[in-house]
Amino acid sequence: MTYRAPVNDMLFCMKELANLEAVAALPGFEEAGPETAQAVLEECAKFNEGVVAPLNWEGDKNPSSWKDGVVTTTPGFKQAFRQFGEGGWQGLQHPSDFGGQNLPKTIGAACIEMLNSANLSFALCPLLTDGAIEALLTAGSPEQQALYLPKMISGEWTGTMNLTEPQAGSDLALVRTRAEPQPDGTFKLFGTKIFITYGEHDMASNIVHLVLARVSGAPEGVKGISLFIVPKFVVNADGSLGERNDAHCVSIEHKLGIKASPTAVLQFGDHGGAVGQLIGEENRGLEYMFIMMNAARYAVGMQGIAVAERAYQKAATFAKERIQSRPVDGSLPGSGPIIHHPDVKRMLMTMRAYTEGCRAMAITAAAAFDASHHHPDAEVRKQNQAFYEFMVPLVKGYSTEMSVEVASLGVQVHGGMGFIEETGAAQYLRDSRILPIYEGTTAIQANDLVGRKTARDGGRTPKAIAAQIAATEADLAKHTSAAAKSMLKRLTAARIAFEQAVDFVAGNTKASPNAVFAGSVPYLMLAGNVVAGWQMARALLVAEDQLAKGEGDAAFLKAKVATAHFYAEHLLNKVPGVRDSIVEGGDSVTALALDSF
Repeated sequence: MTYRAPVNDMLFCMKELANLEAVAALPGFEEAGPETAQAVLEECAKFNEGVVAPLNWEGDKNPSSWKDGVVTTTPGFKQAFRQFGEGGWQGLQHPSDFGGQNLPKTIGAACIEMLNSANLSFALCPLLTDGAIEALLTAGSPEQQALYLPKMISGEWTGTMNLTEPQAGSDLALVRTRAEPQPDGTFKLFGTKIFITYGEHDMASNIVHLVLARVSGAPEGVKGISLFIVPKFVVNADGSLGERNDAHCVSIEHKLGIKASPTAVLQFGDHGGAVGQLIGEENRGLEYMFIMMNAARYAVGMQGIAVAERAYQKAATFAKERIQSRPVDGSLPGSGPIIHHPDVKRMLMTMRAYTEGCRAMAITAAAAFDASHHHPDAEVRKQNQAFYEFMVPLVKGYSTEMSVEVASLGVQVHGGMGFIEETGAAQYLRDSRILPIYEGTTAIQANDLVGRKTARDGGRTPKAIAAQIAATEADLAKHTSAAAKSMLKRLTAARIAFEQAVDFVAGNTKASPNAVFAGSVPYLMLAGNVVAGWQMARALLVAEDQLAKGEGDAAFLKAKVATAHFYAEHLLNKVPGVRDSIVEGGDSVTALALDSF
């Protein structure tokens, strides 16, 4: 089955929920109105549907391979990546000063989704490069920016982030890679990094590794970590490539999914030391790396939405074609397509509602990011920054956990055929399973949501969001349709449960940390469900208003109302029960003695 980008839904989210016209009014984004968005999305869809998507299945069957330190990617990847760079897609959201197109994240997010729907393994290379570009834009010197950014933004060079070591997974205080200062101002790095996505490949002429390491004599723990540029080939002052650096791939991992994406073990300094340049100041490496990680965490959330969309499309197509059993209502004389069965519809609607809800949440968050960086009013920037930062763990955590459930439902819709690799349904389940793990597990996102985003300021940001949700409830109360009444009932109950969970988290994190953190992931999932449901409520209001006025595509708008109605009655209605487990269930999580496990 071929992939078809959901351009109409993306544009609806941008225009009606993310207020694209307000984004286009921000300084620097004057050209980024609805017409530009539509043109960019249509061109992006054409590229991903025609060039990248056909390589997805091929990458699963013929993954990247390693031999004598050289990694060869899936046939077709190299050519597709060249087209990706030439089309300007790597530079979409990056500054025009370095050759980018300077488009807002609101538009870029939709393009990221398309690329990942088309081919998750392929999309990981640009994803990591985007993160490296962000870090250099924030902390790199003018010389470093001039030397590296134009070629990374053009797609000639790619980027990586090197955090993890065999003994240092999520706990970066344990990083041991060392950096020794040299007389010429450079450093020599020694150490091993694991799980390095696209740490070695044949798709670009150079790979710019951003590496966390300790300068000799630095403080212990996270306070002593610095960030370095360590390119595969040393870059001369004129931008040409010099000698091969002492950074080598010693193996790649054999994985459950995303098989075409080479996950490298990199060895630095086996032959005298890898030459690196310090980024920013010594001992501030973790701070700079978090810039990359925040960019990457949002992008991984988009990956979840992307793979869910692809799994949904495949399952819906199969359900329309697969003949099996007579419908229970007798609407057909004999056996018919399984899409007639109510339970198959329930599964497909669950897949669709989750995906559309998370897309709406993510694109709305992207608009807040744009306002937080470009709005002329400092107070508006601050409010949008707080909203966006609260959204990042939800987009990353909720959307990726959702994608695993949606991909699993996709296999279920296929029945036994879903368990057979040749149908392709299983690939989405295998590929999705990494998403709640890398770039910070769901528990790490939840810790961030509890500690930094809720408890620190007494829940100010989530309470401000709850007030906005209450305003949407007031708008729903003016609508008389069954869908609007149902949404009002469920959204109100969900918002109250959300407020109670926020009060519990904000009020007990210091006094009863075990009780709060026992429910941290449920709290993240509750918050994600509420915010996605809120966006679906807003979508329902817009769709009903446009239908009443005879505007827009009636079939699309009716489907939006039906999907929002389903979200309310089958997904949003779970929130009060999750609230109970957060507020009342902490003791039962920790009651069992350790030696009883």
